Amino acid sequence: MQKLLLKLLWLYQKFFTLIGFGSCRYYPSCSEFARLNFENNSISSAFYHSLTRILRCNQLFDGGIEYPLLDELRCKPVKLRVETIKYWLVPDSRNRYYIIKNFSYKG
Repeated sequence: MQKLLLKLLWLYQKFFTLIGFGSCRYYPSCSEFARLNFENNSISSAFYHSLTRILRCNQLFDGGIEYPLLDELRCKPVKLRVETIKYWLVPDSRNRYYIIKNFSYKG
């Protein structure tokens, strides 16, 4: 189920975002935010966070930078080279982690 949803998001990002390029009020864009959520969180949590983000992406809200949160850390951190790391996990005050994309990832 998760792979199907990720494939649909990929299709949306590839073909339909060309219509409204640059119209998202947040960084990362709403589709990227949803993709990061579906890759790293449970499906129910990803649906909830993605839906609330899409509902806030309008003229009534200021927008800005909002990274998705990782609900729980599933594996232990290991020491790797920077090029092999796909996401950076930055802890917040409630024992959750912000997911930040590594732009120098080679994978």
